[in-house]
Amino acid sequence: MISLTDSQKIGMGLTGFGVFFLFFGMILFFDKALLAIGNILFVAGLAFVIGLERTFRFFFQKHKMKATSFFLGGVFVVLIGWPIVGVVLEFYGFFLLFRGFFPVVVGFIRRIPVLGSILNLPFISAPS
Repeated sequence: MISLTDSQKIGMGLTGFGVFFLFFGMILFFDKALLAIGNILFVAGLAFVIGLERTFRFFFQKHKMKATSFFLGGVFVVLIGWPIVGVVLEFYGFFLLFRGFFPVVVGFIRRIPVLGSILNLPFISAPS
């Protein structure tokens, strides 16, 4: 079991609520208030989980500036009232920011019994 500090536990809760509000805002036809709350909670939760300094260093690395500008620009566009355009920008920025983590996540999911067998089907898995 991984031990978490109290601030990391708070961060996990904030991040979870942020993802919930983002999902719920998209389900309710891109409700801008829910999406704005979700964005704020997600970024605040990330800062609590990994710390303010590491969050700042993660987002503002030189090679990630394009991704950061798309992600934070999408958050800003949602906050000013254009939720669909903002969410598209956020997804693109999120993909660019976290694309290095996707192979790790897929490798983890392949170890889960039902999902792993689905991901190992011949037309889904990449030839190695």
